Amino acid sequence: MKGKQKRKIQKIVAFVLAMLSLLAPCLSAATYFKRGYISGCFNVVPVSGTSKTKKLPIYCVDTKGQKKVALTFDAAWGDEDADEILETLKSNNVRVTFFMVGDWMRKYPDLVKRIAEDGHDVANHSNKHPHVNQMNKEAIKKDLLGANEEIKKITGADCMLYRPPYGEYNNTVLEAAEECQCYTIQWDVDSIDWKGYDAPTIVKKVLEHKHLGDGSIILLHNGAKHTAKALPEIIQGLKEKGYEIVPISELIYKENYTLDHEGRQHSNV
Repeated sequence: MKGKQKRKIQKIVAFVLAMLSLLAPCLSAATYFKRGYISGCFNVVPVSGTSKTKKLPIYCVDTKGQKKVALTFDAAWGDEDADEILETLKSNNVRVTFFMVGDWMRKYPDLVKRIAEDGHDVANHSNKHPHVNQMNKEAIKKDLLGANEEIKKITGADCMLYRPPYGEYNNTVLEAAEECQCYTIQWDVDSIDWKGYDAPTIVKKVLEHKHLGDGSIILLHNGAKHTAKALPEIIQGLKEKGYEIVPISELIYKENYTLDHEGRQHSNV
């Protein structure tokens, strides 16, 4: 009986060890997610099973000690808070970057024109807000160029800044943007304002964000419930921390640069 029990225990131990070996990669990945290495500014996952390097967009910028940050607004739905946002920006002498969807621009062309006239970057957030990771390169380029054409039509200016919808990207998306002479821009500070948080919570999520620093790119949305109310305190708080708020076009390097594993842009000059 004792021999049978011993063999039974050995089988159980062997089974448990085998299961742990199968689960080890999942546990490792879970640890990476928990620590933030596979999200936000730290998306550095290699392309499995190949020697191909995963390309990265620009998440933030090494400003070489200059205390500069960029506020960015994604514009895809509604214009209810646009006047309030623009008035706050004007009264605080702050210029930002608006990433606009083509459909949104066609619906609010006068607003797009006003944003450009106020000195803000008018940037590309796709033409139809699709899931670009599911598209081939030619389809991505067609969508991207459609929004660029709308920007040119309304403002008369060319566009060089692109933010993919949903924050999605892969090598194909980034290569498509490069071939359209666009810099792909993400963010390293997320206000998560689209979840409907109240203004104090949005302010806290920006000003106390662990990644906020020189060269940070901050994500906000127009059309979010409380963003316009949070904006004055965000601007005030950033200025009190010593930051100059600039548009993306004045933050990033246009040439002679490299991106590190965090998606941080560094000048080679």
